[in-house]
Amino acid sequence: MFDNKKVVVVMPAYNAAQTLQKTYDEVMAQGVVDQVIVVDDASHDETTAIAKTLPNTIAYTHPDNLGYGGNQKTCYRLALESEADIVIMVHPDYQYTPQLIPAMASMIGNGLYHCVLGSRILGGYALKGGMPLWKYIANRFLTLGENILTGAKLSEYHTGYRAFSRELLEKLPLEENSDDFVFDNQMLVQILWAGYQIAEVSCPTKYFTEASSINLQRSIKYGFGCLFTAMKYRLSKMNLIKSRLFPR
Repeated sequence: MFDNKKVVVVMPAYNAAQTLQKTYDEVMAQGVVDQVIVVDDASHDETTAIAKTLPNTIAYTHPDNLGYGGNQKTCYRLALESEADIVIMVHPDYQYTPQLIPAMASMIGNGLYHCVLGSRILGGYALKGGMPLWKYIANRFLTLGENILTGAKLSEYHTGYRAFSRELLEKLPLEENSDDFVFDNQMLVQILWAGYQIAEVSCPTKYFTEASSINLQRSIKYGFGCLFTAMKYRLSKMNLIKSRLFPR
């Protein structure tokens, strides 16, 4: 609990057997998390079996692989059904440190913000943590383009470490979003569309063999998807198009 608000951590998992236990242990060590929800997107390893052994955890398995975005849709639905007040997404690959959970929960729980991101760019942690140079350059290019089109000033749109209030999750039309990786980006732009301010905290990250990543081809597809989403936002703001992503 944080100030009598239920804190739920959601973990969209895929082949996370090697790092799930370690991530869970550190999540629970923070002392504010009431429940963990692990959604296994039809993994080929022991992810579900391990999740079922974790105390205070809901383990849910997709019979078929729905994709990263589809996984998150299930995560947030289950979190709301569990009466969560604060929902924090932590990847179970241990790339993002769970030690920021208390800070992120407090920013949501105190009513300061409805969305908090753990930014790899603030503080210069991305390259120090091992982010490949080409990914860093792509991140900077995409973020610049998206900030120009949306009018926001985020340090990055591509972190997978996020905290949300229940109020915000209930308002967003998440089912209209992609089931692929661009879901992350669409969700943030929808938050901006809804008029909410997005906060960021500096977050060290680790890149290693077991950490999840997408290949170059899917990264290119993701990049164009991000720019297309931001362009749709701008055209919708100008009343030139209508989009189900951005309801009026």
